[in-house]
Amino acid sequence: MTAVLERTGTRAPAGLRTRQIHAVAACYFVASFAALGLPPYLTAILPSLGDTEARWAGLLYIVPTVFGALGAPLWGRLADRYGRKRLLLRAQLGLAVSFLLAGWADSLPAFTAALVLQGVLGGTFAASNGYLAAALDGHRLSWALTLMQGAARLALVAAPIVVGSLSPWVSPHRQYALLAVLPLAAALMLAALPEPPRPAPPAAGTPAAGEAEVPAARSPRALYALEFAFVLATVISYPYLITLVEQRLPGLGPFASGVLFALPHMCYPLLARPVHTAVAHRPLLGAVSGFALVAVALAGHWGAGTVLSFVALRLLLGAGMTLGLVSLSALAADACRGRGPGRMFGTLEFISKAGAVVAGAVAAVSNDVWGPAAPIVAGSAVAALTALVSTPTLLRWSR
Repeated sequence: MTAVLERTGTRAPAGLRTRQIHAVAACYFVASFAALGLPPYLTAILPSLGDTEARWAGLLYIVPTVFGALGAPLWGRLADRYGRKRLLLRAQLGLAVSFLLAGWADSLPAFTAALVLQGVLGGTFAASNGYLAAALDGHRLSWALTLMQGAARLALVAAPIVVGSLSPWVSPHRQYALLAVLPLAAALMLAALPEPPRPAPPAAGTPAAGEAEVPAARSPRALYALEFAFVLATVISYPYLITLVEQRLPGLGPFASGVLFALPHMCYPLLARPVHTAVAHRPLLGAVSGFALVAVALAGHWGAGTVLSFVALRLLLGAGMTLGLVSLSALAADACRGRGPGRMFGTLEFISKAGAVVAGAVAAVSNDVWGPAAPIVAGSAVAALTALVSTPTLLRWSR
C-alpha cells in the first residue's frame, strides 16, 4: 500500500486502511436501504393511516429531504467540533430511531413526525464523507467519495426491489421497523473504526515533513453550483419516467419499465473505477463532459419510441451520470483540503437536497402543464446550460 500511496502522491493517516474505507461505504449502503427503498411505496402505506387516496404521498416523499437539508450544515459543524466518528454514529442511530417510529406509527401525523425526525437525525452521507475527509486526502479521498456514490447508486437500485419482494409477507409500512436493524448494525460496525486523527497544521508556508507542497484548495463555490445543477438536471427526470415509458411503450410491463429506470444507476458500479482514473486530475473537464452527455441523453427521450432507443438513451445517461458524479467527488476532495470537512460536506448535502426539492417541484408543475416528457427535457436544458456556463471556467483552470 505504501508504494501505491507514493505513486498517487497522498498519504494514509494512521489507523485508516482500505478495508475500513470499504466498511464506511458498506455502512452507508445498508443504512440507505429504508431511506431509498420505502418512499416509492408511500401510496401503499398511506391508506392504512387514514389517507385513503394517498394525496399526501408527494409531499411526504420530500419531507425527509427538506429537513435533512436544514439539519446537515449544523451536524457538519458539530462533527468538526466534537469528532466525526461520534456524529457518524449519531446519524446511524438517529435513522434507526426514526425508522422504528415510522414503522409503528398508527396515524398520519405520527408517521409524518417520524419522517421529519428521519431528516433531522439522519445525514449519514455528509457524516460519512466528513469522516473520510478528516482521514484521507488527494487521490485516496476522491476514490473513497466515489465509493460512497457507488453505495448510494447500488442502494437506489436494490432497495425498491427488496422491499417489493418482501411486501407479500410484511407490509411496506411495517418494513420501516424491520429495516431499522440495518442502521443499528451499521452503528455497531462503525463503533470499531478509529476516530480520524487531527494533525496539527504545519507552519504557514511550510509543508509537513516528508510531503510535497500541495496547491491551495479552490473555493467550494463552483462545487456547490455544479452539485445543485447536477442534482436538478438528473432528479427532475425521475418522477415521471415510468409514466412516459408506459405511454410510449404500452404493454411493456412494470418490471421492464423498472429496469429502464434503473439502467443509468447500474452503469455506475461498472464504470466508476476507469472514469475515476481518467478524471481524477481533471475533474472540471469530467464534470462538463458529464453534463454534456446528460443533456444529450435526456433530450433524446423526447422522441424515443422503441425499447432499443430507450435502452441506448438510458445507458448514455448512465455514462454521463457516472462522469458527473465521479468528477464531483474529485472536486469535493480538492475543495475540502485545508477546511473543516464536516462543515463543507454538511453544506454540500444541503445544496444537494435543495436541488432535489426544486427538481421535484419543477417536475410536478411541468408534468401538469406539458406532460411526462416535459420534466426530462427540462433536465436536458439545465444540463446543457450548465455545460455552456462552465466551459469558460474550464478553459481558465486548464491555463
